[in-house]
Amino acid sequence: MPADKNAAPPQPEPLRVPAADSHTHLDMQSGTVEDALARAAEVGVTTVVQVGCDVAGSRWAAETAAAHPAVHAAVALHPNEAPRIVHGDPDGWSRQGERPAGGDAALDEALAEIDRLAALPHVKGVGETGLDYFRTGPEGKAAQERSFRAHIEIAKRHGKALVIHDREAHEDVLRVLKEEGAPERTVFHCYSGDAAMAQVCAEHGYFMSFAGNVTFKNAQPLRDALAVAPLELVLVETDAPFLTPAPYRGRPNAPYLIPVTLRAMAGVRGIGEDAMAAAISSNTARAFDY
Repeated sequence: MPADKNAAPPQPEPLRVPAADSHTHLDMQSGTVEDALARAAEVGVTTVVQVGCDVAGSRWAAETAAAHPAVHAAVALHPNEAPRIVHGDPDGWSRQGERPAGGDAALDEALAEIDRLAALPHVKGVGETGLDYFRTGPEGKAAQERSFRAHIEIAKRHGKALVIHDREAHEDVLRVLKEEGAPERTVFHCYSGDAAMAQVCAEHGYFMSFAGNVTFKNAQPLRDALAVAPLELVLVETDAPFLTPAPYRGRPNAPYLIPVTLRAMAGVRGIGEDAMAAAISSNTARAFDY
């Protein structure tokens, strides 16, 4: 490993069967979109889902998907963005550089823009939405849940996949999905539950997308979940630039590193990497209807 721990990891051996990155943030990565897509394609990662976290990022995702056939967009307000909008907090995901007016009306305005974007043909998902109790305290729960319910309705009305961010909020995420009625295609991004929750997700037909943290030493519960998840409901993602797989943890992540995580997942499942890549490719196309 080079002395510079911030250096990009080396290019992995190419996949023989093309696969897809079901969740990435190209706008948060260094370099151009064209370079990121070219580097990914060189190792067999031929499709990426670009995910928005706020209004500006969702617009960017939609525009990028319109310009690049290999990119599909998902648009939403991140769970941590909803309380910031309601409380007029300019920090965090917001890129506007101005203090928003705040209040429920501001959240409604932002949701209306997500609704408009979700209607576009190259937008294939509504997300990442959901609940996050790790970074948002009790004071933000009401805004998060209201936003989550609105995103579920938007996804169902437009026939788009719902992409869920669930951090330390498993029970409430499953409760809201049950109360609202989940869309036909629902994806748990960066799946963080255990094997028991994976069985619940399987019963409801929810897709489970595994990120680089499935390779971490302390992530046995994630590997246990992957082992019991139906193969037809399994996806892989980078969540780049975050969650870089071992042995490159802590260094910048990007779609070209999908093969590292995919091979580790194949090992957990006890199947060949070609079979895993083929399943991933088929499942992602089915999840996002492209």
